[in-house]
Amino acid sequence: MAEQPQQEEGTLTVLLALGANLGVGLLKLIAGLVSGSAALLSEAAHSAGDSTTEVLLLVAQRRSRKPADRSHPFGYGKERYLWSMIAAIAIFVSGAGFSFYEGLRTILGTESESTLLWINYPVLALAAVLEGISLRQAAGQMRRETRRTRRSLVATLETPRDPTVNSVLLEDSAAIIGLVIAAAGVGLHQLTGAAVWDGVASLLIGLLLLGVAFVLGRACQGLLVGRQADQEMLGDIVEFLESEAEVDDVVDVLSMLTGTDNVLLCLRVDFVNSFTAADLEQACVRLDAQLHDRFPVLGEVFIQPASRADAGLRERVEQRYGRALADEV
Repeated sequence: MAEQPQQEEGTLTVLLALGANLGVGLLKLIAGLVSGSAALLSEAAHSAGDSTTEVLLLVAQRRSRKPADRSHPFGYGKERYLWSMIAAIAIFVSGAGFSFYEGLRTILGTESESTLLWINYPVLALAAVLEGISLRQAAGQMRRETRRTRRSLVATLETPRDPTVNSVLLEDSAAIIGLVIAAAGVGLHQLTGAAVWDGVASLLIGLLLLGVAFVLGRACQGLLVGRQADQEMLGDIVEFLESEAEVDDVVDVLSMLTGTDNVLLCLRVDFVNSFTAADLEQACVRLDAQLHDRFPVLGEVFIQPASRADAGLRERVEQRYGRALADEV
């Protein structure tokens, strides 16, 4: 099944990012303590926050794969969204907060001259190499995701199907930007002798982390609340159903992402009036099987007979979508 290789690739992406962040985080911490650079200490906190995020993403991947049971009949797919939301908060709490503290402490505190600022440059260069390797893996997976779903990069980032890939890509991108900011702060500190530049760089890194946390948190919020499936796929489903001889109209379509590659679909269909109850049962069974064959991401599918002449139903559909689906025929 195609889903398994995608899951394995996602796990590889997270593990590679975790290894890179643990390694560079330790180096940044040592360099920051030796040189007294607030920017490097903030970058160490940045890596610590990213490492925490990756651990939570691995937990999310593992728990979301649990099969459906009596207490969770639609499965545990949304656990991935929950843990990704917690991971986004972890970026702010463990990274941004510390960066703001270090920045303000450096700007408002007493300056102490350091002669070891040079040690930060090789650490930043090595960090850029390791983060670049992780970013390349995440970017490659994102490109394959956009091609598979036929969506733009911006649309995929704003409304992701799987927040795991988004998290790693945004974290690694922010890490590269953070390294540039830290290098600029250290360089200006060394050139001018004023530690305030180091503090400013630390504050900018904190703002960067806060921005990443906001973007990730907002994307996970939509998934947790219950976002509908891809509109293009829903359009294909309606087109397929209305091409079948048994169907007069698709009156209503309700869908929700219940996990990565798992969609809950509820349909209200106006069948031809000449059908007997037995005919209707057979039609629903056949359409259910064909929908699953054509659209592998579908999980549970519910088909309810309905009349397009039902004024109350039409009003609810119009309030939800701004139009009546039955008028699209």
